[in-house]
Amino acid sequence: MVDRLVISDIGHRADGVARTEDGPVFVPYTLPGETVDADAVAGHPDRRHLLRIVEPSPDRIEPFCPHFGICGGCAIQHWAEPRYRDWKRNLVVGALQQAGIDAPVDELIDAHGEGRRRAVLHARQGTRAIVEVGFSALRAHTIVPIEHCPVLAPSMAGAIEAGWAIADALGPLKKPLDIHMTGTLNGLDIDVRGSGPLDPLRASTLARVAAPRRIVRITRHGQMVAQIAPPVVRMGKAQVTLPPGPFLQATALGEETLAALVLQSIGNARTALDLFCGVGPFALRLAERMRVTAIDSDRPALEALARASQATPGLKQVITHPRDLFRLPLSATELALFDAIVFDPPRQGAAAQAREIAKSKVKTVVAVSCNAATFARDAAILIAGGYRPVHVTPVDQFKYTAHVEIVAGFVR
Repeated sequence: MVDRLVISDIGHRADGVARTEDGPVFVPYTLPGETVDADAVAGHPDRRHLLRIVEPSPDRIEPFCPHFGICGGCAIQHWAEPRYRDWKRNLVVGALQQAGIDAPVDELIDAHGEGRRRAVLHARQGTRAIVEVGFSALRAHTIVPIEHCPVLAPSMAGAIEAGWAIADALGPLKKPLDIHMTGTLNGLDIDVRGSGPLDPLRASTLARVAAPRRIVRITRHGQMVAQIAPPVVRMGKAQVTLPPGPFLQATALGEETLAALVLQSIGNARTALDLFCGVGPFALRLAERMRVTAIDSDRPALEALARASQATPGLKQVITHPRDLFRLPLSATELALFDAIVFDPPRQGAAAQAREIAKSKVKTVVAVSCNAATFARDAAILIAGGYRPVHVTPVDQFKYTAHVEIVAGFVR
């Protein structure tokens, strides 16, 4: 059955929302003010497939990627920039309002820069026993084969071709592969997941993929297969040799923007604590000004951070500690040793650690987040403990998607 719907707004997952008598109905790739025809999605009574645009919005623009609307990577290339920016900033405003927080929200900062330096390609055997390599379709396991992605950075040049070559090399295994790609200063760093253990012949075949391409390292679930050179990225004055399968901010400009906001918020502190520090995008830059203690549960990331800090002239002391901050958050007593705290947890936020920070007397706290809802929850904990938000800044490094980064400064 085909429904004719009028789209009133865009939801937090970037779908158009039609307000009906039966409740909200979500239609991807639509815009406010549009009249559309859509049909049902099996098993999801509140979702529809877009069939046609009957009356388009004046804010609709032509998507720049030929795969848009089929590939699930980008959700919103079809909306004029001013309206898109307002919507993305309002994702943060709305999350704060829902949490009962009155805080100033800055204008959205565009941090797409040269594009994404990270991507995960999926390789699956299609219905005709042909291996397909690409990105997932929207909310589906179907693979959309691609040969070019216009949102990737120049450092990812050759990544898609390398993904196809890896799939060909491992195709006889007939296993679904997830190929994690990172663009570094000296080439592509690739971690292949899902292949299962490789026998020497298959490992040798995979290693040969690297030689004629811009691949500096191939690992399988973090285990070395081939390395031409250690993959490195720059963080402030430091160069970091990455561990296999590292977490990095999606764009180089995104990382630089977040770090600049963190440094601005911390000001002239003499000692800083960097929680959920990863390989050190904040710690290494903070160490140009102050002594830093960096904590994370990821030991290889901590080791990479420690080596980079020791090898970089002019940095102040960086102390690293491994610790699971979800199971064992730092106590208010431990936090009292520092002038300022930065915490940048995964998407689930850091409620337990935020509660300990709220009990502390540390003057300055900077929260970095990739999830507006959990950020608002953790911010509410800090505010209830006596902290005041000085600024909340949304940063758009996942452009054309519903994801938004946030940096917020708090003072006691």
